[in-house]
Amino acid sequence: MQAFKAAEAAQCAHDQGKFWEYHDVLFANQRALSIDDLQQYASQIGLDDATFASCLEGGEMQAVVQADLDEGASYGVNATPAFFINGRPLSGALPFEEFKKVIDDELARLGLDAP
Repeated sequence: MQAFKAAEAAQCAHDQGKFWEYHDVLFANQRALSIDDLQQYASQIGLDDATFASCLEGGEMQAVVQADLDEGASYGVNATPAFFINGRPLSGALPFEEFKKVIDDELARLGLDAP
């Protein structure tokens, strides 16, 4: 549930033009995602506190985040990170060798040589 609310918070930051700054703070603090933490991060990067709090508490970004989740699910995404290589899904934080294998397989399927 905290990840969903953090995604909402990132959308609220986006509304103030600071999505990536907020993203970076969230990424650096993945284990601290309470509502208080999310509000503190907003202040830390210079977002308008009242606007951010209203957006986050009002739940106006729930539908946006849910739509993103639903779209990902429609493509079979069920983990983060998720990658597609020529339409082939790879889910989770996999080692380079797993990516190389899929890329090499796809190149061979297309009749191309792997580098």
